Amino acid sequence: MGGRGIVAATLSRGDVRLCRFPPPDKKRPVLVLTRASAIGHLATVTVAPITSTVRGVPSEVVLDIDDGMKGRCAVNLHNAVTVAQQRLGRRVSNLSLARMEEVCAALRFALGCS
Repeated sequence: MGGRGIVAATLSRGDVRLCRFPPPDKKRPVLVLTRASAIGHLATVTVAPITSTVRGVPSEVVLDIDDGMKGRCAVNLHNAVTVAQQRLGRRVSNLSLARMEEVCAALRFALGCS
């Protein structure tokens, strides 16, 4: 597993993790999208940023305290990116299967897949 062993051993699809983005951005929460069976084999994972700006568009999934977040926020599936697992920090939450189904629907919309 190399340098990603500690994170990969505990990282799961549906995790909300803090991610260190390069400047000028900051550390922000992201949702891990990579399928579970691939995480242990990859140095990178696909994540979607979570923002406090809720626009109400179909490519977002709104989260709140019931999802383990501090307040109302949104997963922005239009801005999904691939990051090194080493950039991921502590786990904030793990989304329910029902919420992840919403994420998959929003991701299909964002990518134009039916």
